[in-house]
Amino acid sequence: MKKFILAVAAVSMVATPVLAAPAQQRHQTVTKTVVKHKPNGRTVVKQTVRRPAPQYRTSWRKGERFDYRQARNYRQVDYRSYHGRLKAPPRGYRYVQSGNDAVLVGITSGLIAAVFANVLR
Repeated sequence: MKKFILAVAAVSMVATPVLAAPAQQRHQTVTKTVVKHKPNGRTVVKQTVRRPAPQYRTSWRKGERFDYRQARNYRQVDYRSYHGRLKAPPRGYRYVQSGNDAVLVGITSGLIAAVFANVLR
């Protein structure tokens, strides 16, 4: 009974940080948990964590919600450095990069207003 209580306590101590992880680590999946009891009375808990490969989107459409976690090479774009190819964004919008595309996104809503394909190289 004592070993069982120690094993449950050890598993709960290891599982607490996994459950309290920040939102960006939510996509980690625990595939296996091994609990070993050693002869000296210690309990060893090992976990194997597998991260799935990120799923990037290659095409965006007007009216969709832009999710920066699905964008490849995501960053905010300064339209002035691409003069001639990008105009100044309207008030409340900004350009972001997704791959080689420039996407005009609403700041507060996250909705896509326009997509400029292969503008950023």
